[in-house]
Amino acid sequence: MSVGTEAPSPSGVRVEDVQIPARDGQPLAATLYQGSRSNGVAVQINAGTAIPRRYYDAFARHLADRGFDVITYDYRGMGDSRMEPAALRKARFQDWGEQDAPGVTDWLTARFASHRLAVVGHSAGGQMLGLADTAPRLHAVLLIASQHGWWRYWRGRDALLLALIWNVVTPVSVALLGYFPGKLVGMGNLPPGIASQWARWCRNPHYVSDDRGEPLRPYNERLRAPLRLYSFTDDTYAPEAAVQGLLASYPQAPREHLHRTPAELGVKRIGHFGWFRPTMPRAAWDEAADWLERAALRETLSG
Repeated sequence: MSVGTEAPSPSGVRVEDVQIPARDGQPLAATLYQGSRSNGVAVQINAGTAIPRRYYDAFARHLADRGFDVITYDYRGMGDSRMEPAALRKARFQDWGEQDAPGVTDWLTARFASHRLAVVGHSAGGQMLGLADTAPRLHAVLLIASQHGWWRYWRGRDALLLALIWNVVTPVSVALLGYFPGKLVGMGNLPPGIASQWARWCRNPHYVSDDRGEPLRPYNERLRAPLRLYSFTDDTYAPEAAVQGLLASYPQAPREHLHRTPAELGVKRIGHFGWFRPTMPRAAWDEAADWLERAALRETLSG
């Protein structure tokens, strides 16, 4: 359902705010970006934890200007995807992968029925692909700074800090405040159920796991699309070991890992969030967009 429009940007990109139902009917705020031409690839951008969809605006516009039809959206309880207090207390991190992401994929598939389907996942947006039964529909996956969340993939002081966050800070803040103060670590605040499940996952060597602590990977092996993951040497949120741990959880996907220095991409710093900032060199975005288009259209082109 459309809820508003914006005028085209100087580049000709049309931007439309829409509302999309998750699989369980929860309304999600979303934004559709379309350029003056279409290359036949629809792209769903899965945000990182507690990062509003507006953060991805510049990158989404760039992709749309390149011919992709792009959707960004806020997970339940985040950004503009507001919930009633009682429902918000019951929301889980898992719902983002099982209910929200596939609901957006359903909408995107219906809107662009003849398109190839691709996902861009930032951080947590790449961790939950295996929770969605839409994984087999994907034709290409581009991940940015996505990683396995088990705290022992970190080393030294970073590992000790994460152990403190997941074992002490999160449960105490949820008990006393009713939420996790994510703004202290550069993201939005997290509702209690989402924060508690995330912390439990991060304490578990399997990371995404069920209530018994067993691996929760219902569709991981059904993801067979080409997958490229960019990680960065100055990203303390996603060390290379954690990135490799995530890649191992998609065993059937042809995987490519590019671990880049900021200098290689023409900037002084990237970290965990810099890729999507408007100051990111367009050459880096174009390299990723070129790959995404080739990967998504590979069967069409070869056929």
